[in-house]
Amino acid sequence: MKQPLDLAAAIATAAEALVGVLDATGSRHQLTVSPTQLRVLWLISTRPGTNVNGLAELLDVVPSSASRLCDRLEAIGLLRRAADPRDRREVRLVPTAAAEALLQELAQRRQRAVGAVLERMPVRAQHELLLALVAFGQAARSAATTVQAETPARSA
Repeated sequence: MKQPLDLAAAIATAAEALVGVLDATGSRHQLTVSPTQLRVLWLISTRPGTNVNGLAELLDVVPSSASRLCDRLEAIGLLRRAADPRDRREVRLVPTAAAEALLQELAQRRQRAVGAVLERMPVRAQHELLLALVAFGQAARSAATTVQAETPARSA
């Protein structure tokens, strides 16, 4: 059995291969949308009601940097800012229909690309990979929950 550091290195190498497959699927949009902008679109589409401060926190950047990212996405028609109906002082970030279509197309292309790699693997290895990734995801979520519980709340 591999030592934890050897195993971590092997997994990091495999993860880089997966990221390479996923990144290659987005190359058609690289001229107009950067990977960071795609991440912003994904974050706001999966977290309705996100505002610039919330986005900045998710990205671990200062609010002014998040706002500039949003300005660029708004300029190319992929994002709009909308007043929160419950509190008109609050501005929410909303992906446009074009952004949703882009994200859907990208997700489909990524699934096809990963599927093409999986087809080159034996069925048993595919199943083992799935089980391992599910277990890894559960452990990662558990670790994140533990870290959040142990981290003192930030003061305003």
